[in-house]
Amino acid sequence: MNILVKNLSSGISIVLINDPKTYNSLSFKTLNDLIKVLKKLDQDKKTKVIIIEGAGKGFSAGHNLKEVKSLKVRNKYQKLFNLCSKLMLQIVEGNKPVIAKVHGAAYAAGCQLVASCDLAYSTKDALFATPGVNIGLFCSTPMVAVSRKINKKPMMKMLLTGEPIKANFAKEIGLINDCFSKSKFNNEVLKIAKKIASKSNLTIKIGKRTFYKQLEMPLRKAYAHTSKMMTINMMALDAKEGISAFLEKRKPKWKNK
Repeated sequence: MNILVKNLSSGISIVLINDPKTYNSLSFKTLNDLIKVLKKLDQDKKTKVIIIEGAGKGFSAGHNLKEVKSLKVRNKYQKLFNLCSKLMLQIVEGNKPVIAKVHGAAYAAGCQLVASCDLAYSTKDALFATPGVNIGLFCSTPMVAVSRKINKKPMMKMLLTGEPIKANFAKEIGLINDCFSKSKFNNEVLKIAKKIASKSNLTIKIGKRTFYKQLEMPLRKAYAHTSKMMTINMMALDAKEGISAFLEKRKPKWKNK
């Protein structure tokens, strides 16, 4: 497996893409391994938050171009890009919050992976790019995820020029939540993950699914759907416990029911 998993006692699972020789490229093997691991963690009751990071010099350079070149036939290309899309959908449609922890470069499908995660944080020297145009291969699938996080003009500049952007600008346009110095990076990301892990798993699950579903709806349908989901949420024991704990000025004891 190109993927290593470390489970922390706080309910945080760290998923490490461990293929530094290829700059953690998203090969067939790595994509399949990531999907399997994320599906397993999504069903694991002990896992409350997932962090994805890369080994070695950086996060991920995207697809393995040597592998891409060797495929040669249409159905193999289609299989690779479909598999990559399957991974991104697994992250978005999964029950658990997923955080991208980025150092070095996140390029092409690596940038797509960052954008697909619910939250993203990086070191201050990290770089992000959709550079496919430089090699005659427009970053069409990466732009699906990235264009849903940032506005059209900066997205088109990234796609048309292939130029990388720095972490502070990635934060400014909404591709990442924040960036930190290397000395503070690990602690800051864990602090955020622990805060999320302290919440009701059930509430987070309902909220994440509702968030992405309502984004694709017209305004009136979005309100109808979210009203329905808030009602379902309100009937859960955790909502009743949370409100009682707030009124009684104590910490809630989640049952995840």
